[in-house]
Amino acid sequence: MVNEYHHKQSRKRESQYLLISDFIRGVTVEFEVAPGIFSYKRIDFGIKLLLEHVEIPSEGMVLDIGCGYGAIGITIAKLNPKLIVYMVDINSEATRLAKRNVLRNGLDPSRVIVLQGDLYDAVKGLTFDAIYSSPPPVAGLQIVERIIREAPQHLKPNGTLQLVMRKGYEKAKKLMQEVFGNVEIKVAKKGYRLLFSRKLI
Repeated sequence: MVNEYHHKQSRKRESQYLLISDFIRGVTVEFEVAPGIFSYKRIDFGIKLLLEHVEIPSEGMVLDIGCGYGAIGITIAKLNPKLIVYMVDINSEATRLAKRNVLRNGLDPSRVIVLQGDLYDAVKGLTFDAIYSSPPPVAGLQIVERIIREAPQHLKPNGTLQLVMRKGYEKAKKLMQEVFGNVEIKVAKKGYRLLFSRKLI
């Protein structure tokens, strides 16, 4: 009975999945998505803005924090096959989808690694050449503040934090200036801002 229940639940979950695709910076990406996960009807405008203007290291390791179903991390992994990409989300359904999407996009799960955890908890002791995030509006500024304040200890020297935001971007910009000693708006469109800071030491 228990197995039958789990099988039914799994089948029910499968039937809720939708498939979306897009073409970003010359690569085609395809994602399984599900209701309840941020940006499931199409890739969010802010995420696309980030991906179209993001600075991507030539090699090394990067982190997509609050990855959802994996749009940022997977696209960046396809744009630069030399990178090791970590993707983290607290939501178990999001990380399940992200793992499926890594395979769906023909990527190696030993190079594009999906972890479940609360922000940086899942990558303790690791440092990255870049950290990317598009915090969903429901995340709130408290989460954004943690992403910014804790970023330097997870960045290598010269590493970057790149955040796309709409609501609350002024506070985020001010905090990034305070934490990093530098911040710039890389692009502004339809109320969204791509904020960029570099770890100088």
